[in-house]
Order: sequence, then C-alpha cells, then structure tokens
Amino acid sequence: MKAELEKFLKARDFLLSRRDDYESAYYGFKWPDIEDFNWATDYFDTYAEGNDRTALWIVDEKGGEWKYSYAELSERSSRVANFLKRQGISRGSRILLMLDNQSELWEVMLAAIKLGAVLIPCSLLLTKDDIQDRIKRGRVRLVVTVPGTVDKFEGVEGDFLRIVVGGKEEGWLEYEQAYGSLAAFKPEIQTKVTDSLFLYFTSGTTAQPKMVLHTNGSYPIGHLSTMYFLGLREGDLHLNISSPGWAKHAWSSFFAPFNAGAGIFVYKYARFVPKALLGVMNKYEVNTLCAPPTVWRMMILEDIKPKPASLRELVSAGEPLNPEVISKVRADWGITIRDGYGQTETTLQVGNMPGAIVKLGSMGRPAPGYRLELLDADGMESDEGEVVIKLNPRPMGLMINYADDVAKTRTVMSGGYYRTGDVATRDSEGYFWFVGRADDVFKSSDYRISPFEIESILIESPEVAEAAVIPSPDPIRGFVPKAYVTLAPGYRPTKETAKSILDFVRQKVAPFKRLRKIEFVQDLPKTISGKIRRVQLRSQEANKEMKGEFEFSEDEGK
Repeated sequence: MKAELEKFLKARDFLLSRRDDYESAYYGFKWPDIEDFNWATDYFDTYAEGNDRTALWIVDEKGGEWKYSYAELSERSSRVANFLKRQGISRGSRILLMLDNQSELWEVMLAAIKLGAVLIPCSLLLTKDDIQDRIKRGRVRLVVTVPGTVDKFEGVEGDFLRIVVGGKEEGWLEYEQAYGSLAAFKPEIQTKVTDSLFLYFTSGTTAQPKMVLHTNGSYPIGHLSTMYFLGLREGDLHLNISSPGWAKHAWSSFFAPFNAGAGIFVYKYARFVPKALLGVMNKYEVNTLCAPPTVWRMMILEDIKPKPASLRELVSAGEPLNPEVISKVRADWGITIRDGYGQTETTLQVGNMPGAIVKLGSMGRPAPGYRLELLDADGMESDEGEVVIKLNPRPMGLMINYADDVAKTRTVMSGGYYRTGDVATRDSEGYFWFVGRADDVFKSSDYRISPFEIESILIESPEVAEAAVIPSPDPIRGFVPKAYVTLAPGYRPTKETAKSILDFVRQKVAPFKRLRKIEFVQDLPKTISGKIRRVQLRSQEANKEMKGEFEFSEDEGK
C-alpha cells in the first residue's frame, strides 16, 4: 500500500504547495490513479503514528474541553473498530450514525472506514418516521446514538444492532466497552476505492430524500478539492459551523482538515450568539472558519469588531452568499469571505480560491479536478444554463449513483455530463454566477426572474434579516416576484416598513425584476440542514386564498 499512499500524498502535496496559485493548481492537478486504498488505515493511521499535533478539539459554552492528538484519535478509533468487528460489523455493513458533535462521532467514522463499513450519517433532529425510512431503505445493520434519542427507535422495524454512547439503555450495548479492545487494528480485507463508504439522504427541499452513494475514493480522496478551497495549512486550527448528519460536516469537519494535517475545532452551544463565537475563536486561536450563509447573515446584524487575531481564511458554502454580507465582513475584518459551491453528490466543484481575485457575488471558478460547463435549453454548451460536470475524465469527487433510483441516476448522468440542476452564467474570465435552482427560477411577463438576485439586494436593506423570493400568481403577468421577509432587530412589520423595502429594491433592479409583494414572517421554513424551503413557500402561495395580516403589495405603498 505504500505506492498507493505515495500517489495520494503526491496529489495532496501538489495542491498544498499551490494554495495561492489557482492557475497552476487547476491546470496541473490530476486525481491519483489508485485502486486499493483505505484512507483511514493507509493514510490517517500512518500520518498519526507518533503525531502529537492536535486533530480534534471540542469546547462547549459551559467551559468543557475535549482535546485529542492525531495519535490518540487513531488509537481510540482502532479500539472502536475492533469492538465493532466483534459485534459482526464488517465490509459493507451499514451503520446509521446519529451523534452530536462529540469525540465518539469522529471515532466511529474512522472505525467504520477502517472496517470498510458504510456510514449513514443522520441528524439528531430526525423524527421516528425519518429514522424508519432510513433503517428500511438504507438496510441498516447497526445504529449508534445517544440516550436522548433512544426513544425514537422504539417500535422502529428492522433487524439491527443498537449501541448507545454515554449511558445505559435496556437492549442497547454500551459504547464505552469499546475502549477495552485492542489498540491496534489490522484489516482482514483490502479496501478498494470503488467500495461504498457513505450513504447520504439528501435534505429533501423538493421531494423525498434521495440516497446518495459515495465511495472510499469519492469522499476521502475527492475532498482534496475542498481542502484546496478552504486554504488550509498543516497545523491550522479549522472551525466549521455545521451539524453532524449532513454532507457538509464530512466535507469541512472531517476529510478536508485531516487531508491537510490540520486540527478540527468544534464549538458546542445551545443558541448561536455571535459575540460568544468571536470570543472563542480569539481564545483558541482559530485560523480558518467555514460557516453557512445563515450564520454570516446573523453575524453582520451584530458588531463583530475586532477580528479574532489568528483568523486568516473565511469561507462559506451551502447556499450562495449575498454580496452585502461579504462587503460588511470585509469592512470589519479586512478578510474577504470566499464563497464555494458543491452538492451532497459531489465535493467542492466551484469556488473563490485562496489567493485569487474574488468577484463579489460570484460562485468563483471550477475547482482542481473538475471540468464544468453550462448547458442551454437545447443542451448546447453556452455561457448561460444548467451547471454540468464533464464525465470524461470523471472527477474523483462525484457520487457513484442514487442508490435507490436507477432512473434518476440515468437522468442526471447522461450525454457525458452530470447535471446539477442549478442554473448559472459565466463571464469572460471564467467566473460562474449563480442564478438559482432550475425549479426556483420563474418567468414574469415572459422575463426570467432569479430569486437569488433579488434576495441579494433585499439583504442589503437595513430592515431585512433574511428573505426568500418566490413566484406569486398574478392575473396579468402570470407570476410576480414576492418576498417572504424576516425583519432585523428594531423593525416592525408595518405598511411603512414594506414601502421602504419595496422602494429600496425598486432603485436597484430593472423594472421587470421589481419586487411586487412582501409578506413579513417570524421565521422562514428550512430543512434540518438550514436551507430555505422555497418549495414550501411556493406551495403556500399557490394555495393561498386570502391575503395575510402582514402581507403588502406595491400598490399599497404608493
């Protein structure tokens, strides 16, 4: 395996050495040609041997701390792997993992990779019906969770083992028994990069969650593109604000930092408080921060000065980040948030890379290892259309398929492309600009409207905290843009506030893009992973018979 490891390290080191030279990194990078490889045993354990550098550092708002070196995490995960092996878990066994941001989460993930098992990460917020769906469709062999969620598994059908972390429950094995197992793990079967590793259930913004299947190559090796985007250096301390159970957690709280030899920092809190986060980052000397747009929008509502002293890189992913947010943070901290784009089905595809010019509002340029195009309505390559990935050569970071839907897989992987379902434009310098999900973009009086474009302007208004734009039925224009808005602190949902916002947008957009309606709400509907569910708002709007108490049209503002 030494030769295979050397191939992986060569590809990794190439990107690390060109972290400020995008052109060289993009055109010179090639995915390693590897067949037999287990990232946890071949790379992580090798890197961790005798390595006292911090791998995982967890702190909570009550002052608790848990800190582990690479060597310690390697040993603990090997003990867990041996323990799971004794329970009959082996290559291909599917493990439903339902844990908080706690050290056991990283231990089980590493242990599962060592065993060649398949991980099904899940959020602690899932309902019993969600769990039953995952147990059945995912063909789960083992469940690992915490005492607070054990009751959700009562009555759930399926033949699976149960392990509880940090407690005793009838019918459940105690996780802590694992620490009495052997400290060294030796795999019996060599893992291949094509072996299954992750089975993700998508967040379900438009339909029943799809089962996205990744391999022992597509995420461990594929996240070299994510590592490059984050701008990580060996020895960095990286904070990613993400809940376990979602692909973004594996992206930025597992593979990308570990690939770079960086440490993962976790801050646990019951309620997000920007000032508290700033204090923690300053105290623990965090170097790089990745946060979703929701967090960044909350941050700029507060006074975030001064910048935590050790911060060097700021990135965002999950949904497009509004230019106003980037400008505000840059003004306060002197660092530009670099937006990136990817999907559960892939690793980082497009991004504003470290050291490169950032165009505010742009998705950036293709990541090393990805060849992207835009397909117009006729399926021709263009500078405007659906974002697609060329499959020749196929990027390492692309999923293998939708495990339960052959037809869907064929649809998204046809004609030599993987189709993302997202629409964008591309400028003369190769920068991509997000327009919206194909099913979010709509027409008004035969003009195409991008919800994201109007939302980016809305967020610039001092009255607006968050906004979602959807089509509202109109007898003349077919549809008109309507915004559901949550207000910033200090503003009330009045006719005067609505007029101010409508006027603000009117001054910044072409007449056909004017916002015609506003409805003030306390909260926007979101998936468990924090993405706005515009599909729910569209359905609500289409079925609405009466105007709400806090709904205003442009006519009322005149």
